[in-house]
Amino acid sequence: MEKHWWHKATIYQIYPRSFMDSNGDGIGDIKGITSKLDYLQKLGITAIWLSPVYQSPMDDNGYDISDYEAIADIFGDMADMDELLAQANTRDIKIIMDLVVNHTSDEHAWFVEARQHPDSSERDFYIWRDQPNGLTSTFSGSAWQYDEVSGQYYLHLFSKRQPDLNWENETLRHKIYDMMNFWIDKGIGGFRMDVIDLIGKVPDQEITGNGPKLHDYLKEMNRASFGKYDLLTVGETWGATPEIAKQYSNPDNDELSMVFQFEHIGLQHKPDAPKWDFEKELNVPALKAIFNKWQTELELGQGWNSLFWNNHDLPRVLSIWGNTGEYREKSAKALAILLHLMRGTPYIYQGEEIGMTNYPFQTLDEVDDIESRNYAAEALENGMPIDDIMDSIRMIGRDNARTPMQWTAGSQAGFTTGHPWLPVNPNHERINVEAALADPNSIFYIYQQLVTLRKENDWLVDADFELQETVDKVFAYIRKTADDAYLVVANLSNQQQTFDLPVQVADVVITNTSAPQALASKSLEPWDAFCVKLA
Repeated sequence: MEKHWWHKATIYQIYPRSFMDSNGDGIGDIKGITSKLDYLQKLGITAIWLSPVYQSPMDDNGYDISDYEAIADIFGDMADMDELLAQANTRDIKIIMDLVVNHTSDEHAWFVEARQHPDSSERDFYIWRDQPNGLTSTFSGSAWQYDEVSGQYYLHLFSKRQPDLNWENETLRHKIYDMMNFWIDKGIGGFRMDVIDLIGKVPDQEITGNGPKLHDYLKEMNRASFGKYDLLTVGETWGATPEIAKQYSNPDNDELSMVFQFEHIGLQHKPDAPKWDFEKELNVPALKAIFNKWQTELELGQGWNSLFWNNHDLPRVLSIWGNTGEYREKSAKALAILLHLMRGTPYIYQGEEIGMTNYPFQTLDEVDDIESRNYAAEALENGMPIDDIMDSIRMIGRDNARTPMQWTAGSQAGFTTGHPWLPVNPNHERINVEAALADPNSIFYIYQQLVTLRKENDWLVDADFELQETVDKVFAYIRKTADDAYLVVANLSNQQQTFDLPVQVADVVITNTSAPQALASKSLEPWDAFCVKLA
């Protein structure tokens, strides 16, 4: 298998609105990101995945783009972007742009033209019908919006202000590839592709994900843009199976480097229930089965995994699967060790490396996210008590990931000198970067160790994955090469657990506990986690 830089990379996701505000307007910006590059260099990450900074009316916080080749005023301008690229480059940090090409904003010039002039070529850049069918929007309600101006319905699988693009139009596709090349020419390190599995949709058949022409489009995109360079491309694919992931990420297919699959994230929700019906406890045996499937069925050379717990659309993993009380630091380290030593490219979401948690939202007035607000409106209409609605938003809502980064214990967590666009978590007085850097045993330094381990050790790329038989709450696996074997163990519970493997330890690789003693004592304390090289 040909090795690429991203096989040994760790990627750090930045949500620009919430990372660092340089001008006191309460909204994070590009200059703010540039000011924190030394911090990210200290963490050791290889690349930043930058959530959208393009021009946008911000109906969906930048995932509704009105100009792909301009920067939103709230984030700065193209000169700021060029400076970020240059400064990151001097620190050997690549910038991965967020590519949102399933839909645009309704303020994009293409859609404005399509709406005002139904006979224009841009009309066919979008999907119009005389009558709606049963397709529904991810943000609730019908996926069809009647347009008074031109007398037809247009498709929007997300907000009504995010009309879906018609990928069957060849002219449109090549305009998108030209835009991608604009960014490639600026020296970016690749693309994260938002809901890319939807671009092959066949709306009249109510097919949205994994449509029949999806892979043809991706091969064409590869040929026309990034395929000529060594760039990282990762597709957001909610419906992927290991077989489908091979189609995307097998090097012989000339499509993408890897995909984000979300099967493990599905365990946050009750089976066959809406997103907002959350599970109160992690089903560890199910988590083991899912990771085992993805680690063993997406074989080396036939595809590649991404590894993540958090992103801008998900709750903080510590709040949903970890322990935010007595074992906050230990459980954060355990979840990190368990994930980062699997095969794949790990992603760290801003604040994960210091153990940030969900926000204790009290009222709907504190909630910004369009998805959460739509859910609340619909649930209230159906008679659901507001307390139950707020319980779901506090646990699952997307704003939990979007509260400002906690830099210091001071005013507004050092994020802004102004009034932040979302409230700062009150726990910033004890959970912040300044405190983490000052404590040699903090979560930050475990993440730093994991990033370094991946850079320096080929076994993290090459070794096979073998799930170990254990009690329910213990997740243990061996990574094995022809010459060496490494055992990774994590107790994912607040209780002591039995653990007995007849092995001798040659060396401790990383631990949040006294690993060899844990092996010798045949039991694990709550949230014990470690990796050892076996004799």
